[in-house]
Amino acid sequence: MLSRLFRRLFLTALHDAFEDGHLRVSGSLQALSDPQGFADHLQPARHTEWVVYAKPPFAGPHQVLDDVGRYTHRVAIANQRLLDMDDGHVRFRYTDDRAQASQTTMTLDATAFIRRVLLHVLPSGFHRIRYDGPPGSSSPA
Repeated sequence: MLSRLFRRLFLTALHDAFEDGHLRVSGSLQALSDPQGFADHLQPARHTEWVVYAKPPFAGPHQVLDDVGRYTHRVAIANQRLLDMDDGHVRFRYTDDRAQASQTTMTLDATAFIRRVLLHVLPSGFHRIRYDGPPGSSSPA
């Protein structure tokens, strides 16, 4: 059953993150910083039936492949789109799909820019796909 598999994988990943020190709790959740307190808090979730809602994509499987392809075949931002970096700010060109203008610019402080770029870094274990042309074609040396 999908919900039980998802529950097990999610809770295992959450526990592993806690054990490895990647998950930190503070404030009103300070009691969960104790390993036994954390385990006790997760225990009811192990026995609750989770609802996993999965439905076909709105635009169909081809759109899903296009979306995934953006992450496996392209870099997060091409060098040509970087316009300027000055005084801790990065100015770059992007396509605004909601506006009529095809290309516009945005300026972000360097930290916000890096955060956005890192959102597009592939997770561990995933590999970017490289395309060298159709089979049998020769690549330039």
